[in-house]
Amino acid sequence: MDGAQAERALGAALPVDYKQLVETYGDGIFDDTIWLLVPDSAHNDCDPHAQTTERNEILASLWEFEAKPAGLLETGARVLPWAFEEGTGAFLYWLARPGQRPDEWTVLCNEGRGPLWGQHDMGSLAFLLAVLTGTAETEYFGHLYDVLQQKEHRFESADLALGTSGQ
Repeated sequence: MDGAQAERALGAALPVDYKQLVETYGDGIFDDTIWLLVPDSAHNDCDPHAQTTERNEILASLWEFEAKPAGLLETGARVLPWAFEEGTGAFLYWLARPGQRPDEWTVLCNEGRGPLWGQHDMGSLAFLLAVLTGTAETEYFGHLYDVLQQKEHRFESADLALGTSGQ
């Protein structure tokens, strides 16, 4: 990943913990559940720039008739997607607020097929670990806790999981 190029494309610097995740794993899926978005992914579904553009359009339409999460009412606040849940439409975003450094961004979850949002005062790596170990205080992944706690965790690259070399 060319970090500087990715940050220019997104219009924002990226949190250090996320950069570490990307450098360690690349694009792919954790425990058949959470897809990590990675700049310059060969798969549009796994590219944060492509997903930011798509999600911004979807959310703008949604917010014409649904309330924005409280954290987004602040002028200049925005969300940036960094992961999504397999098969549910749920997305994990950073809440990027004016005056905050990327390492101070917190996680916002959106159920994807409804109006519910959850805010978590932690970064992406801490949240991912909490979800995968069943310690996250969130409704969105509660159905996974029994399954995830009883298995060995694994990561599968996007190329392997999707059975392609890119789209």
